[in-house]
Amino acid sequence: MIWCSGWELASAVSNAGGLGIIGSGSMYPEVLKEHVKKCKAATNKPFAVNLPMLYPDIDKHIQTIIEENVPIVFTSAGNPKTYTKMLKDHGKVVVHVVSSSKFAQKAQEAGVDAVVAEGFEAGGHNGREETTTLCLIPLVRNAVSIPVIAAGGIANGRQMLAAMIMGADAVQVGSRFVASEESSAHANFKKAVVDAKEGDTVLTLKEITPVRLIKNHFYQKVEEAYSRCAEPEELKELLGRGRAKKGMFEGDLNEGELEIGQIAAMLNEVKPAATIVREMMTEYNEALREWKQQSEYKI
Repeated sequence: MIWCSGWELASAVSNAGGLGIIGSGSMYPEVLKEHVKKCKAATNKPFAVNLPMLYPDIDKHIQTIIEENVPIVFTSAGNPKTYTKMLKDHGKVVVHVVSSSKFAQKAQEAGVDAVVAEGFEAGGHNGREETTTLCLIPLVRNAVSIPVIAAGGIANGRQMLAAMIMGADAVQVGSRFVASEESSAHANFKKAVVDAKEGDTVLTLKEITPVRLIKNHFYQKVEEAYSRCAEPEELKELLGRGRAKKGMFEGDLNEGELEIGQIAAMLNEVKPAATIVREMMTEYNEALREWKQQSEYKI
């Protein structure tokens, strides 16, 4: 959710009954501090910060999280052993994002309180294993005893119920909230998301770091590089710096990197975050009632 989830979206989700998360991976240290302060002013409910461990100024981000009393931290893109103990020593709930049961076990051994099991369908940076959410959730559930949060391809209440039936304790939703009014994504990118159809996203650049994005002119350049059997260094040069910012935050739909999940094909409208949360919960409860009725009938 880099470039998409700032204090406005995080506070709106928390106020609506979810757990809003500030995506710190695209923020300078002073920017994160500002977003945390504004989020605290906008909600009296818990919220979290996502902390990609490959971020160059991670120590400053952690300092902000501790000083501003952020209660929950979602770590990703790195070894959970590096910072989990320190964060927990400061009273933080620590959740780590994983893409396989093996990494889920390592996260549990590192002492995290829960894991996010993110399937292949998810947008943005993804696992190399290409394990789908349908397969990943039961695998992770069987591998660990801590709570499991399902992610990847979840945007409505029926999908949330399906994840729960497979063993998840909660769900994490990204792409649906990119196309929300409070998202800090550029209006051009939001429109590209709701206009996306089946097959319009692809997982690529696995030699560098796997990312799922919308096919556009930049993606065509990547495909051309692959057709020449380009080495990883050439791919890195092609990606350059600031490619995601250019597409998602500045709205350049041609040369930008447009990170989004497969679920974009089901989205057709930009809505307020509170409406998204309310609709998901309503649909979840209706689907749960239907499932119980069907189960009773079959018995």
